[in-house]
Amino acid sequence: MIRIVPLKFQQAGRQYDFNALSLELKAGDKVIVETDRGRAMATVVIPPREIQESDAPQGLKSILRIATEEDLALAETNHAREKTAHRFCKERIHERKLEMKLVRAEYAFDGSKIIFFFTADGRIDFRELVKDLAHHFHTRIEMRQIGVRDEAKLVGGLGICGRELCCCSFLTQFSPVSVKMAKEQGLALNPTKISGQCGRLLCCLGYEYETYGELKKGMPKCGKKVMWENRECEVTSQDVLQQKVTLRDREGTCCRVTMEELRTGQASPPAAQENPEEETHASRLTKGRPQRQQQPRKQADKGQQPQRQTDKGQQPRKQAGRGQQPQKPTNKRQPPADKVVEDQPGPVDAQPKPVQIEASEGKSQASRKRRSRRRPRSGRKPAPSKQGE
Repeated sequence: MIRIVPLKFQQAGRQYDFNALSLELKAGDKVIVETDRGRAMATVVIPPREIQESDAPQGLKSILRIATEEDLALAETNHAREKTAHRFCKERIHERKLEMKLVRAEYAFDGSKIIFFFTADGRIDFRELVKDLAHHFHTRIEMRQIGVRDEAKLVGGLGICGRELCCCSFLTQFSPVSVKMAKEQGLALNPTKISGQCGRLLCCLGYEYETYGELKKGMPKCGKKVMWENRECEVTSQDVLQQKVTLRDREGTCCRVTMEELRTGQASPPAAQENPEEETHASRLTKGRPQRQQQPRKQADKGQQPQRQTDKGQQPRKQAGRGQQPQKPTNKRQPPADKVVEDQPGPVDAQPKPVQIEASEGKSQASRKRRSRRRPRSGRKPAPSKQGE
C-alpha cells in the first residue's frame, strides 16, 4: 500500500499526486517537494489516502519534508523580490520597444531561476532583453509566453456576476467554450455580455449546457406546427426550465401550455378548489368572537372619561353651562320679579338654568351702566376717553 496525497502549487492550479511516505499531513499544510524544475513549495489539498502499488502512477515522486519557518521566510523574501524584478523588466521592455505585455515575474524556491510570463500577438525576439535581465540579476532567466486566459488566471479580478473569477478561485483547467452553448440556453448573443475579463467567452457557459440539452430533447422547436385542441398551431417560444411552450393559431390567439398537455392534446382539468363550507382554524376563531361586544366596551370607556376628570377636580366646561355647577352663596337681595330674565329654549336634554344666577347677572350689568353714567362729585365733566379722540 502507498499513501498518495494531492498537492497544488498555486491557488487554483492543477493538482499533482505525490508519495506522502509516513508524514502526517492535513489540508492546508505547506510541504517541500522535488520537481523537474527544482525544489518548490506546495500546499496539501486533502489528507493522504492509501492505494495499491499497481494503481500508483508512473514516475511518482515523494515529499521531502514539511515546510519549516525558515522555508516560509524564504518564500516571503522571494515574493518581495518578484515585485522588483517585474518593475525592472517592464522598464527594459519599454526601452527596447517590444510589443509584449509583461504579466508576472516568479522566483524559484531556491532562487536559482526567474520566470517571466508575458502575452503577445505573435513571436517576439527577446534575446537582447534576456541578456539585460541576466546581467542585472545574475541568475538564470526564462521567458514564457501565455494566452489571455492564463493571464486572467494569474492576475485575477471580479467577473460580471460580482464574484471572483472562476479561473483564479477553483477552476483548475480550461474547457472549450462555443457560441452554441449560449444559443442553447437562450442567451443574447451580445459579445459584451457573454465575454469575460480575458475577452473570450465565459467559462460558466459550459456549466449548465448539458442540463439544457437534456431538457430540450422532447420539446418542439420554434416554428414547428403542432396540433392543439383539434386545430393547427405554431410554436413561438420555449420555456426550458418550466417545460412550457407558447402556441399561436391561425387567428392570432396565443396560449401557453405544458409539455404534458401538448402530448395529450387537451388542457388538464383545473386543480380542485377548497370547499367553502369547510372552515379553517382562523375562520372559526373569528366567527366565535361576535363584533357587537366591542361597541359596549368603547362606550363604557367614553363614559369613564368625564368621571375621571371629576375625581381630579377638573370639571368640564360643557357641564357648567348646563346648570350642574353648584350655586354660590350670596348675601345680596333678590331682584324684583319684573327684572328676572327668562330662560332661553335650549336642547332637550339640557336642564333649566337657575333664576337666581341669571338675575344676579342682570343686576350686575345694570349697575355697571349706572356707574359709567355718574359724574364726579366735584362737578367736573369726565375726561374724554382715548377712543373718542
